[in-house]
Formats: sequence, C-alpha cells, structure tokens
Amino acid sequence: MKDLKGKTAFITGGASGIGYGMAHAFGHAGMNVVIADIDFEVARKAAEMLNKSQIKAVPIHCDVTLRSEVQRAALDAVAAFGKIHIVCNNAGVGVGGPLGTVGDRDWDWIIDVNLKGVVYGVETFFPLIKSHGEGGHFVNTASMAGMVSPSNMEPYCATKFAVVAMSEGWAPQLAPLGIGMSVLCPGFVKTRIHESGRARQSRYGERAPDIRTDEARAEAAKMVLGGIDPDVVGERVLEAVKAGELYIFTHPEMKAAVEARFEGIRTGFRHAEESQALNAARK
Repeated sequence: MKDLKGKTAFITGGASGIGYGMAHAFGHAGMNVVIADIDFEVARKAAEMLNKSQIKAVPIHCDVTLRSEVQRAALDAVAAFGKIHIVCNNAGVGVGGPLGTVGDRDWDWIIDVNLKGVVYGVETFFPLIKSHGEGGHFVNTASMAGMVSPSNMEPYCATKFAVVAMSEGWAPQLAPLGIGMSVLCPGFVKTRIHESGRARQSRYGERAPDIRTDEARAEAAKMVLGGIDPDVVGERVLEAVKAGELYIFTHPEMKAAVEARFEGIRTGFRHAEESQALNAARK
C-alpha cells in the first residue's frame, strides 16, 4: 500500500511500545488509528495523545486470546471508521526459563497471545478487507527470536517462529487479492516486554516462579531497555508496508546470527547428501 491517507490501521497492543510506535507512524502518514489493547485505560490515554497530535485515534478494549473479543473489536473499529485497511497483530508477551521450569499455564498463555492472537487477527480481518476491495496489509509482529532460538527462550521463540511461518504461508494467498503481508522481526526495542505479566489474564493463574538470579533478571531488563526507540520501529514498518516487504528487520547487525543458523541447516543437508543409508536406498 502506498496511498495511506484517510485509511485506517487497527493495532493490537497499540497502547505502548512497538504498537504505539506504529500508531504514531501510521497516524502521521494520514491514517486513522484504532488502538486495541487489553488495558483500556492505557489505550484511552494513548488515543488522547495521538488526538493531540492531530491524529484521529480511538481506543478499543481487546483481549487477543479470545476470538470473540477480536471479532467484537473489529466491529467496533468498523463502526468508528467504516473500513479497515492495515491490521497490525502486535500484542505479545514473554515467557522463558530453563528446560522443565515453564509451567503449563505459562505455555498456554504465551501460545494464546503470541500465536493464536495473530491467527484470530488475520482470520477476523481478512474477509473485512477483502469485502471493501480497496486492498490492505497485515503486519504480524514476530521477533529476531523467530529467526534464531537462544536457550531459555523456547516458549517465546516457538510462538515467534510460528508467526513467521504463518505469515510466509499467508502472503501468497493474499497477494492476488491486493492484500499485503509483512512479518516484523525486531531485535531489542525499548518496550515493557520484560514486564508482560502485568497484563496476564486471571484464567492463566500465577506465573511459574522465575528461578533466574537477580543479576540475570536485571541484565535481561537492561538489554530490553537499551533497545532502539519504538518510534523508529514504527517508521521502519511504515516504509516496509509502502514497499510491500514481507520480512521487516530493524537490526541489520543481527544478520550474522541468522546466517550462522542457515549454515547449520546447510551442513545438515550436506550430511544427508553424504549419508550411506540414504545413498544406498537410492540405488
């Protein structure tokens, strides 16, 4: 999409962090913005700030773990602005820990938010965008953790790898309809992802104890808070949407880590080519 003026963007997790950065960028590009967030009060304040910047924005409560909530939020967004053109499935949480320490409810929570929340967003808004025939674009927030998998981050990485895979599969299905697809894979961004438990729904119970040392927790927070500004990510997303990019990266210096993973995969294929068992079976 190149002409965004007067069109509407719907952003989950839009009240803070990367979501608010995207709202700011799309709003200054002339779009109406729907701030969808599980914390309505924070969403309301975010919308007020955007309105003060001459951006048309409305807050909507949305718990992305419930398909019915996403569907209701979509109807509210249509009631507010008529048509939705860009949907940013951005809401996300973080869970991790050594093998065997992540509880069942922690797994349920992160899968429901990070993975199913994206599914519900795409499946809910796809027919709405298709119906108005003006084209559109999805931006699904994954992470560099959807490209490489550091130890102790397996739950988070599993969901982010899934978001990358789903986006890759949906892209060719949507392209003939004039609907673009991007998957955002940022590195460290100055957000509150390390405090994501603040919005945890009561049905998921208490989070399993964090067995990391105080120093380890402090170091993790330092890495997040030392990340790039969310507004920069928002501007990067804006240019990528206009250019129709599938993969949106924000930290080109992390390319080496991805290439190292690819080299490991290539090594695996070389071993397969040299395999006595496989070569004997081909004879």
